[in-house]
Amino acid sequence: MTAGAKAAGLTVAGFLARSALSAARDPDRAASMVAGEREVIAEFFAARRHLGHVGSNLNQAARAINSGAHPPELDAVIAATERAVQRVQHATEKLLHQD
Repeated sequence: MTAGAKAAGLTVAGFLARSALSAARDPDRAASMVAGEREVIAEFFAARRHLGHVGSNLNQAARAINSGAHPPELDAVIAATERAVQRVQHATEKLLHQD
């Protein structure tokens, strides 16, 4: 909420007031926006967790490479990285195209 207020150039109280007025004008749209935002937020949290796992695996692979080995899991780490990037991209696109 603080980030939203800051992005809108408002105080938190002003942001809440503007949001309440907007929701009062069109309650159906407000409800769908809240549902959409929850879905996008959940996707970002899942992507963040996924990237954390990828980061750990990437560190292990880098350690092995630095010791002269070619870890067999390197391809899996690269694939996981690609999936994580795609999840973030998908969630970002949903966020940008919400009506």
